[in-house]
Amino acid sequence: MQSYLHANILLVLESMGGTPSDFVLEFQQPGNPEHGDLACNAAMQLARHYKRAPKQIAEAIKAGLEALPLDVNKISAVEIAGPGFLNFRISNVYLFDALADILSAGPSFGHTYVGTGKRALVEFVSANPTGPLTVGHGRNAVLGDTIARLLQWTGYEVEREYYFNDAGRQMRVLGESVRARYMAELNPLIATKMIGEGDDKVEVPEPFPEDGYLGAYIADIARELISSSEEIKIEDTDRFKQAAEHKIFAEIGATLKRMGIHMDSFFNERSLYESGQIWEIIERFRKKDLAYDKDGAVWLRTTAFGKEQDTVLVKSTGEPTYRLPDIGYHIEKLERGFDRVVDVFGADHIATFPDVVEGVRALGYDADRIEVVIYQFVTLVRSGQPVKMSTRKATYVTLDELMDEVGEDVTRFFFLMRSPNTHLEFDLDLAKEASDTNPVFYLQYAHARIQSILRKADEIGMSIDGEVELSLLTHDTEIVLIKTLMGLPMQISRAAELSEPHRLANFLREVAVAFTQFYGNCRIIGEAENLARARMLLATATAQVLKNGLGVLGISAPDRM
Repeated sequence: MQSYLHANILLVLESMGGTPSDFVLEFQQPGNPEHGDLACNAAMQLARHYKRAPKQIAEAIKAGLEALPLDVNKISAVEIAGPGFLNFRISNVYLFDALADILSAGPSFGHTYVGTGKRALVEFVSANPTGPLTVGHGRNAVLGDTIARLLQWTGYEVEREYYFNDAGRQMRVLGESVRARYMAELNPLIATKMIGEGDDKVEVPEPFPEDGYLGAYIADIARELISSSEEIKIEDTDRFKQAAEHKIFAEIGATLKRMGIHMDSFFNERSLYESGQIWEIIERFRKKDLAYDKDGAVWLRTTAFGKEQDTVLVKSTGEPTYRLPDIGYHIEKLERGFDRVVDVFGADHIATFPDVVEGVRALGYDADRIEVVIYQFVTLVRSGQPVKMSTRKATYVTLDELMDEVGEDVTRFFFLMRSPNTHLEFDLDLAKEASDTNPVFYLQYAHARIQSILRKADEIGMSIDGEVELSLLTHDTEIVLIKTLMGLPMQISRAAELSEPHRLANFLREVAVAFTQFYGNCRIIGEAENLARARMLLATATAQVLKNGLGVLGISAPDRM
């Protein structure tokens, strides 16, 4: 519908003298349904260009549209409101055709093709293999996977990538932690010490690395090594590190699979060093006078990008800061030919990722292809109180433990139902509640209720085979429901464009609410046959929209609950 109006309004504007080169014709849904189905503020946008009052311009556009004339099977009325808004009302004939299209498209309804022929890379999770995925990683994982799904539904060829570093200090400390537990398992009488303060005190074997990993999984890895009967030299920290990496990556993979997430590729930061790309980047910065030496360190001249201070690229110890390999990694992504590169980062990256993007741009790459999605962190809440966690004691809640408690579908939906840039309070009591107050239950129950209605109709011999008079759907709640269902393709497209999956989650709730209002006012079983069959088709289309939308979010649409 928007494309139809877009083409006709531009024709009218061309006859009126054309538009400025930067003019963009946009439509929106009015907040008040009484103002029509679509609204356009073109008259206000063009007031300066035409040197006329917006209302006069709106009247001229309306007259021009009526002179074309507009197809009454699409638009039933054009109205002017306020200072010059153009409001359009969609005809019922168009709505019935749209309902038929939903039923015809079935599982593919909602697909659009704006990304056809384009490739997108979504990098997410990207946790180093030092421990199990936690609740904090969960929001990252679900956001990244759902953004990838949205892009696929809009035509992109999508690759999901996991970026990690199995070298460096973190991994060395991991290996040393496993070794310490290994030695303690072999010798139960080994000396121990307490580390931490107050409630965070933990008993560890001597010797134990500073800031070592304390989770029970470290001891489990040590015991597995002992049971394997493999002969390991105590000084061989690399072997302990390799064993831990293998075990932890296997568990991460199992957790992601449980969430319905599959990674297409893994990229090891170490390869950037082995190829020499990291050091080549420094030389390229030097040639552009964007890198220099000071106090034994290598600095990036970020003041050239508008920052108040320059930034260290390589410390005086010779160890690169994370910005340097990240610049190399993003160059590598762009050189692989992706049209859209999406990074999903926690809020702790908000002040630093611009350095990476500007560094890539400074080296001559199209950094506009890079999109960074920043998400705020998650607080688990039980009985109205935050769940206490201690990093020192490794008493974090793993993603698997969360799924054990509330289920995979609820976990995914709760991570998606708020904008990424807002803090998320994950209410465990609400998540386990089987009522309409639980947002994912509300959606799934709406789908299951429709399937129950359709099964009952089938049992009493009602059929939707053959011709069905959709024009009988004239009740206000029927019209509202059809208009709502029509919005799925636009909502998916918009959510993909903005990398904001919560938009689709919110839309599906609107669908469920519209269905509830329809079902409360319009009977199916017990109604006259022709009307009942038309309403059965409307219910079928609603179930399809719910199932398709939930599928994009990676959530099931059960037939029974």
